[in-house]
Amino acid sequence: MKRFCYDYPHPAVATDTAVFTLMDGELHVALIRRGQDPFKGKLALPGGFLEEDEDLDSCAARELKEETGMKGVRLHHFSNFSDPKRDPRERVISVAYLALVPSDNTQLVAGSDAAQVEWVPMSKICQGRQPRIGAELAFDHSIILGQALSVLCERSVNTDIVLGSLPHKFTLSQMRAAIEAIVRWNPIGPRRLDKRRFGRWIRNTKLVRKTAGISLTRPRPAQLYTRRRVW
Repeated sequence: MKRFCYDYPHPAVATDTAVFTLMDGELHVALIRRGQDPFKGKLALPGGFLEEDEDLDSCAARELKEETGMKGVRLHHFSNFSDPKRDPRERVISVAYLALVPSDNTQLVAGSDAAQVEWVPMSKICQGRQPRIGAELAFDHSIILGQALSVLCERSVNTDIVLGSLPHKFTLSQMRAAIEAIVRWNPIGPRRLDKRRFGRWIRNTKLVRKTAGISLTRPRPAQLYTRRRVW
């Protein structure tokens, strides 16, 4: 590949991804323990530098697989971060993604420059409803995580993103509980859903459909549903 020299600076470009899941009714995020400097030993979001022959979506998917073992994850771009001092090595612009995945079939495996990877409860790294800034995560990842959390809360009641955390068949109560486990972290919105409004929203959006079977894991049998779209 022919290389050129320019009279103006060329910042590095990277991706960072906040992957969330629900375990025992609590929201968790996948964090790596950095194995290299800078911030060696600190928790961080999985991510890394864009290669010359790939686009941003491919970079985010590759880095996520290399550092956590997760693949085939539906990633949602939500923002960019460009503070000139966000990385002590050089000027780095980060393109940020988020995802919500089911916990029952997502096994984390550390790789690349990650010494360790784990699901961390949001309650462990948050103060109030937002991540603690500065001390907990490497780089500006507390800020990125805070914005990812706000976007996830908004999209969980406006899009089909919450279906990514549910099993193939589920009850509406399970779906509502999943959304409430997320929106409890909303810094400005409600922390619980009105049951009637939730029912109307489901009918209007047509995100799910009834499927064969009844759930017997609760005091009263409940109709099972499945997503209309292939996730």
